[in-house]
Amino acid sequence: MIDERFIILGAVLNLLGSLSYVRDTLRGKTRPNRVSWFLWAAAPLIAFSAELGQGVGLPALMTFMAGFCPLLIFLSSFVNRKSVWKLTRLDMVCGALSVFGLILWQITGSGYLAIVFSILADGLAGVPTVVKSWKEPESENWHAFFFGGTSAALTLLALDNWDFAHYGFPVYLFGICLLLVLLIKFKLGVRHKPLPDTLLKGEDERPLP
Repeated sequence: MIDERFIILGAVLNLLGSLSYVRDTLRGKTRPNRVSWFLWAAAPLIAFSAELGQGVGLPALMTFMAGFCPLLIFLSSFVNRKSVWKLTRLDMVCGALSVFGLILWQITGSGYLAIVFSILADGLAGVPTVVKSWKEPESENWHAFFFGGTSAALTLLALDNWDFAHYGFPVYLFGICLLLVLLIKFKLGVRHKPLPDTLLKGEDERPLP
């Protein structure tokens, strides 16, 4: 276990990575999916309040930043309207399911269930951005997810109480950030796209003049 104060370092790194995303959004270089980023702000902030209710303490800072940083990115998308990703039916369906998960938490009123449903809602909200990162990684910024994952990893290393209230959201956040970094940085989706028919033909298969 590392010193708990590393959680603060992770929160700062997360903020720096998110600010780079905000900068690229303002420049029109990245195109955030508003459904994902709005719900990525809402779900962690709900989980943060639930963690406080469960006595999580300083490790809850990571969850707070996991909501606050997406809120900054969501708001920045309104400054440069050309940077906004066009919403699809998938976005709306995932967004509706995510909201439904948050409503279920309100119905149950349980702290642990709040964290479970917040993870569920956050994951569903992330599906459109995962799909977008697979298809068009150039529309995203991997730095924000890298530092978000780093923050989650530092939080996990600093934990001295391994119950679900403490490790649930950090484990989830590390997993989804790792996935998005791989998709954006290494362009895994683009590499697996089928080649056009013209490229599949060899030089000898060109028609004679």
